[in-house]
Amino acid sequence: MGTIPTYEQALDILKKYNKEPFHIQHGETVGYVMRYFAKKYDPENVDFWQIVGLLHDLDFEEYPDEHCVKQVEIMKDEGLDQSIIDSTICHGYGMTGSTVKPEKQMEKILFASDELTGIIGAAALMRPSKSVSDMELKSLKKKFKDKKFAAGCSRDVIKQGAENLGWELDELLSETLNAMKEMESQQA
Repeated sequence: MGTIPTYEQALDILKKYNKEPFHIQHGETVGYVMRYFAKKYDPENVDFWQIVGLLHDLDFEEYPDEHCVKQVEIMKDEGLDQSIIDSTICHGYGMTGSTVKPEKQMEKILFASDELTGIIGAAALMRPSKSVSDMELKSLKKKFKDKKFAAGCSRDVIKQGAENLGWELDELLSETLNAMKEMESQQA
């Protein structure tokens, strides 16, 4: 049985394998989004959800072609608990070498929101404010429909994620946007 690190320990692990500020920021963003959803759906495990979000792309910078596969080895070497390994690798189901399907609600939310945070972040950078604070769902939906915008973020995965959760796409878009607004307001 491995350990479940504190947030600070998990951030140190993330930074050990990721040097690019973008990848670190993405981990922090997804971690916060997961924390936001945990407060609603699993309040006793808010820290765990955040750590899973923070570490979900641990292997991506160094091993993009083995994403969610190499991560298992890295996390075991770091002594992380199997629950973290299982919860993080399922976000690559159907896209990477991961054969672990998201089953738990937390895993489904990670699968659904990961790519979406990229679209929201890119949309914020296009705004005069460079912020999500004044972004409305209508604006996000317009960017979402434009397949050339943030083309590396899979709309199909996001739609599949919403479907797996039994949510309307608008609910997923709105809630993830709200999570990122909350994160931004707390960082200000």
